[in-house]
Amino acid sequence: MTTCVLAATGFDSGPVLLVIAIVLLAAGSTAWLLLGRRKRGASTAVFAAVPLLVLALVASGGVSATPASAAEPCPPAAGSPATTPAPTDPATPVDFQPGAAGIGDSYFPLDGNGGYDVQHYDLDLAYAPDTDVISGTTTVTAVATQNLSAFNLDFDTRDVNGDDAVTISSITVDGVPAEWSLATTQISKATGQPQVVGSTDDDATPPRTELTVVPPAGIPLGATVTTAVTYSGVPIVVDDAYGPAGVFPTPTGAVVVGQPRVAATWFPSNDHPSDKATFSTHMTVPDGLEVIGNGRLAGRETSGETETFDWEMEKPMATYLATATVGDFAVDTRTVDGITYVDAIDRSLLTRDVRNAPGVKVGDIASQIFETEPEVINFLSKSFGPYPFSEAGGIAIGYIDEGDPTAVPPVRPSDLPYALENQTRPIYPAWAFPADVDASVVVHELAHQWYGDNLSMNRWSDIWLNEGFATYAEWLWEEHQGGRTTQEIFNDAYTHDYAADDDPDFWQTVVADPGAAGIFNSGVYTRGAMTLQALRNEVGDDAFFAILKGWATDNAGTSVSTAQFVDYAESVSGKDLTEFFNTWIYTAGQPALG
Repeated sequence: MTTCVLAATGFDSGPVLLVIAIVLLAAGSTAWLLLGRRKRGASTAVFAAVPLLVLALVASGGVSATPASAAEPCPPAAGSPATTPAPTDPATPVDFQPGAAGIGDSYFPLDGNGGYDVQHYDLDLAYAPDTDVISGTTTVTAVATQNLSAFNLDFDTRDVNGDDAVTISSITVDGVPAEWSLATTQISKATGQPQVVGSTDDDATPPRTELTVVPPAGIPLGATVTTAVTYSGVPIVVDDAYGPAGVFPTPTGAVVVGQPRVAATWFPSNDHPSDKATFSTHMTVPDGLEVIGNGRLAGRETSGETETFDWEMEKPMATYLATATVGDFAVDTRTVDGITYVDAIDRSLLTRDVRNAPGVKVGDIASQIFETEPEVINFLSKSFGPYPFSEAGGIAIGYIDEGDPTAVPPVRPSDLPYALENQTRPIYPAWAFPADVDASVVVHELAHQWYGDNLSMNRWSDIWLNEGFATYAEWLWEEHQGGRTTQEIFNDAYTHDYAADDDPDFWQTVVADPGAAGIFNSGVYTRGAMTLQALRNEVGDDAFFAILKGWATDNAGTSVSTAQFVDYAESVSGKDLTEFFNTWIYTAGQPALG
């Protein structure tokens, strides 16, 4: 601690004070002598005290001068411009902005949303088979990737004519009521893209509807935000360029399946495979029905005439892979090598004949093929690395449309025209179970658990990383079963007459960029697999299988791109593969061999 002393000014007051003290001393003494002769009283005492006080003051140092060298600096006077700190600027206000209405995928510009990253979906829903109504609350937990004043969720609640098929009753953000609005964009049934002015394309059903949520206060970058949307209605079945999808009513329940659009028809979401999240799906149905979902069955609870199923998907999942399929199923659960298998077969398949095989029941074939799942997974693990999940299995479904036998002409019932790799629980229509017990469709969907589910597409143009790899898995399985080798299958595909199959665009498909309308072209599947066989020939078996296995394990749980795969293949093989990939996936035309 430093004591403050005024700085020396150049004037020494000590001598002056000493002279004054002597004068006062002399005057005081004289007065005391003169007055003392007459009368010594109070007045005399006062005069006499003056010199004594002055002497005491001098003696005590109270009037002694402070030498210039003894001065210490003092705090500056208030308001001194030389030493007053510059005033600080007030805190810069946070600039909150709305999140984008799309995630940035040129194929589907309104799919997904910007400004946040979903961490978890909690679906607390009920399904009523007698009315096909889904009702309840979906809670979306996300982390803001920018300062948000508002954000969007994909929720296709409206029909083409603008009617609300699903009605929102409330929305809260972190437990506080929020403002919200809906905006609808018509989608081309031919291209899957937003309709443009002058287009003669039919409208897809449903259009894309953006749910914009305005929270009570801005959400800062990095904050975790929880949005709860309560709603009720009959989800709209998708009819677009890619075939039927959505929530299909059945005689006993509903099948929930589709690609690329399905999730937003039954829950609000960031509906793009590049934003993966964990899921809790609680579905309440009439007692006696089963709900088959993704991942682990964490519990089922009966209350009165209803039962609630709790399915937990504890590893990140793309939204289109989520399902909560309801119906009358025969369910088999078993654990093999640490993997829990849940297989469900619609009971209608137990009495339904395999097409062109009278007396052979679809349900029996499905049961036999499901029994091979552990064998298939064990085989694929040798090439792709460890199975990425703790659960597996499948759902064998009946008709998605019962038809109308009373119509003129009668309308036949219809099956789902595709199988889909719903995470840990693929969905299969009846045609996936042929009389010869060929498991190739199941092999394809189980291979997707590595390529497509655990590794998701960064953009829809990267879909060959899903379908080409799963198709190649079928080739590996055929060879393993004693059929054609992968090279023989490649050769057959290379020389096949695709024009005879009404597939003249096969060689014109650009595998790594097939266009929005071409994501399910046969060229994506078969030419994608051919690319892998050609890569195997280019780098050799050791490097090739190291690429397949490392690609799956090193990128587990993420979304990946074609450019990343090219870089990875080059790093593992030690070869410059620029020309190779330019030929096989980046340009149209049939590549030359040799």
